[in-house]
Amino acid sequence: MSAGKTIAYIFASILIFFGVLFIWGAFGDEGGGTAWIFIGMAVVAIGFGIIWFASRALGGAPDSTSQNVTLQVDLPGDMSMEKFKCSNCGNPLSKDDIKMVAGAPTANCPYCGQVYTIAEEPKW
Repeated sequence: MSAGKTIAYIFASILIFFGVLFIWGAFGDEGGGTAWIFIGMAVVAIGFGIIWFASRALGGAPDSTSQNVTLQVDLPGDMSMEKFKCSNCGNPLSKDDIKMVAGAPTANCPYCGQVYTIAEEPKW
């Protein structure tokens, strides 16, 4: 959360607190009457307006666009892409045919449509 948002929320909560006190004080023994009720409601409304402004204008509204995440896969050992072929049809696969799905490298063959998880064999 940014410093501007934090300050706006603190200021708005102070305004709402005092607005409620004004409304509450209007019903006391020596209350100010209807004027205090209207002043309290106005101060509370200003406080909620500041909260709305801080959440919208200061970057709180979620963006409707999706985010792209690039994940670099560092394959251990001597692995060359020309040796990497589809286990179903035998056609060669490129690096664009390998995607990370649920934390596991998955190959999608553009020729036969076969989708399978790539398992790394141990080196020993």
